[in-house]
Amino acid sequence: MSTLSHYITAFEEFRGSELSAGIAPVRREAFDRFSAKGFPTTRDEEWKYTNIASISTGNFLPRQTYRQPSSLSIDPFLIAGNDLHLLVFINGRYSASHSRVGNLPAGAVVGSLADHSQHPVVKEHLGKISGNTAGAMADLNTAFISDGAFIYTPEKCHIEKPVHCLFINDTSDEATLVAPRNLFVASKFSNVRIIESFHAVGAVHHGFTNAVTEVVTEQEAVLDLTKVQLENNQTYHIGYTAAAQQRQSEFHITTITLDGAIVRNNLNIALNGERCAAHLYGLYLLNGSQLVDNHSLVDHAVPHCESNELYKGIIDDKAQGVFNGKIFVRKDAQKTNAYQSNKNILLSDEAAMNTKPQLEIFADDVKCSHGTTTGQLDEEALFYLRSRGIGENDARALLNIAFSADVIRKIAYEPLRGKLMELMELKLKKAAF
Repeated sequence: MSTLSHYITAFEEFRGSELSAGIAPVRREAFDRFSAKGFPTTRDEEWKYTNIASISTGNFLPRQTYRQPSSLSIDPFLIAGNDLHLLVFINGRYSASHSRVGNLPAGAVVGSLADHSQHPVVKEHLGKISGNTAGAMADLNTAFISDGAFIYTPEKCHIEKPVHCLFINDTSDEATLVAPRNLFVASKFSNVRIIESFHAVGAVHHGFTNAVTEVVTEQEAVLDLTKVQLENNQTYHIGYTAAAQQRQSEFHITTITLDGAIVRNNLNIALNGERCAAHLYGLYLLNGSQLVDNHSLVDHAVPHCESNELYKGIIDDKAQGVFNGKIFVRKDAQKTNAYQSNKNILLSDEAAMNTKPQLEIFADDVKCSHGTTTGQLDEEALFYLRSRGIGENDARALLNIAFSADVIRKIAYEPLRGKLMELMELKLKKAAF
């Protein structure tokens, strides 16, 4: 059976949930677009350095049902601690028995998208932020949509505790396609902090996580999102995050990639109201044969907006990194401030980095800059540390930790920041680094 035939059969047999049944025409349109395009290949300019042939030929199966194993402990995955609201999804399905949501302000929603499919905010925004031009992989997600996280803060609402959306891909039984669909909406003058973390269990088969997250920040709202990828070398991950910002809103997103065989992060932010601010930070630590690709687009559509972007990578062995960031400043977007930087360290002769920061500016009264550096560890700094009695591996780890720390420090929630620093140090102190 060909790959396309496999997915046609899987789509026709896919029952999904009440949510997917309610948007059957949207699912069909998305699958038709995916069928027409097929999986992207290296012949596509946007995928030039990211070969996903192992994904496109994998014949992954979407889970129709998932028996929640009573023996599964989520404790190892609680990277942000316990003092928060927790939504757990196993193979794309909400697990009420593993989740816990405390007291919320009146009108706020923290729960399963499928359980809130009739909420007016879901009806208003679902599928509207990512749109019909997000690409084949987002279309594939929409075709197999069944569940995900829905977080809504009404006007002037502040959810004090973070919300941790924890996604586990269990491939113990079969090569599984997981397609979580998340919708985060912060209404006027509201504030919420969200964590997405992705994990894998069972190394018997390959897993494929194809996630889409849509974000809306209304007037003067603040939404802080941290995305952490901790899957394994049997798991592929393609994610698409689309955000639409209204006047004077703030959107902070930090993407930390510490594991995964092939990871592709697509991030599109539209600054649609004056005096918006978007802050994009990323860190990726790669070794073995990992491939991580970060693609971002910040669209400055109106005047007096600001965006700051900093991505850093440490790459060892035969791993490959890709960064493609574009800042688009439209003709009417005067007084724009936009900054973009990508910095990388290569730790072996076989490690590779392909980086392409871009500016497209059609306004004349702006402050914009971009830059990239790719190099090796500072030998003088390494010599200094070793002359103080520090072993070579530890000295290299210390320099890499210092290089990475300014991204980790962007994470405001201390328990998560501390845990990620710990995980980062453990990986950097391995002999491979």
